[in-house]
Amino acid sequence: MSKQIITISREFGSGGRSVGHRVAELLGVPYYDKELVKQVAVETGFDEKFIEQEGEYASPWQSLLSYAFAGNGPRQHMNGLSTSDFLWVIQCRVILELADKGPCVIVGRCADYILRERSDVLNVFIHAPIPFRADRVVRLYGESDLAPEKRLEEKDKRRRAYYKHYADREWGMSQNYHLSLDSSLVGIERCAQLILDVARNPDQPQT
Repeated sequence: MSKQIITISREFGSGGRSVGHRVAELLGVPYYDKELVKQVAVETGFDEKFIEQEGEYASPWQSLLSYAFAGNGPRQHMNGLSTSDFLWVIQCRVILELADKGPCVIVGRCADYILRERSDVLNVFIHAPIPFRADRVVRLYGESDLAPEKRLEEKDKRRRAYYKHYADREWGMSQNYHLSLDSSLVGIERCAQLILDVARNPDQPQT
């Protein structure tokens, strides 16, 4: 049975988004990243930039002062949930609905855990050494007040905490994914091709 849905988890700066986008192109299926954020924004009323951070990076125990950055979210419908928990509930629903629509590629947002009950999902983790990622972050996003290595550590730390809180799993641990690839060694295109091969032939050993 081929894997119809592919989730891409990734270290910051490893090129996971580029890999996911390329896989979607090769398969001719929808790619959900920014589009997922937009849909969650529609359903919650929260600002898209807020969702990008709170829905994956922010620590779940972050202060409720985050309300100030959420936009005009439907607080009357949150039933006492924190902003993060409410966003988690909506995000889970959106991801499940997108998966039900058919084959697709979903980047980040604990999609591997949310879709854990499905047998047609291939979960991938993209990683790379810090020097490679630091160089890539500077090339793509430019310089900042923080050294690139510190930016990587901060992003990954917050992403790891979020994943641990909601999935109760260790983010990046190979046992939690079907395929783990070093993008610095394999390259974006080859990563995409390997994922494609495994998705189409999951029961055949890769040579």
